[in-house]
Amino acid sequence: LEGVQDPGNLGTIVRTAAAAGVVELVLGVGCTQAWSPRALRAGMGGHFVLQIREHVDLAAYLANFTGPVLATSLGADSRTLYECDLAQPVAWLFGSEGLGLSAGLLQRATQRVQIPMADHVESLNVASAVAVCLFEQRRQLQLRG
Repeated sequence: LEGVQDPGNLGTIVRTAAAAGVVELVLGVGCTQAWSPRALRAGMGGHFVLQIREHVDLAAYLANFTGPVLATSLGADSRTLYECDLAQPVAWLFGSEGLGLSAGLLQRATQRVQIPMADHVESLNVASAVAVCLFEQRRQLQLRG
C-alpha cells in the first residue's frame, strides 16, 4: 500500500486481506499506522493473522519480488481484472485515496489492471478496490485448486 491515509480504510484493507488469504501486507512510508485504534477496530482481528510491515521502501522491496507486480490503474495500457491470470503469487500495488499510485511505483508494475465499472463512475474507494481484486484472485486460485 502506498500513501493510504485513512485508518478506517487501512483497517478495512487488513480485514479484507486476511479474509482473502493474503499472507503479508506491506505499507510504504506515508501510510497511516496499521496499529492505531481506528485501524485496529476496522481490522476486526485481521491484524493478528497477517504479517504486516510498515514504513517500507516499496521500490526496494519490489526489487526482491520475482512474480508479477500488478498495479491498479486506469488507462489504455491497463487490462481488465478479469483478463488477468491471478492464480499465482502476485504483488498488488494500491495507492492513496486521493492520488492513487505515484508515477515511480507505477513504473515498477509488470502489469496495470483496472476494475471494470459503469461508465459514469470514475473510481472506487481504495478499500473497495482491494476487496474486488483480492477476491477475484481468491476465486481464480480456488478454480485451479
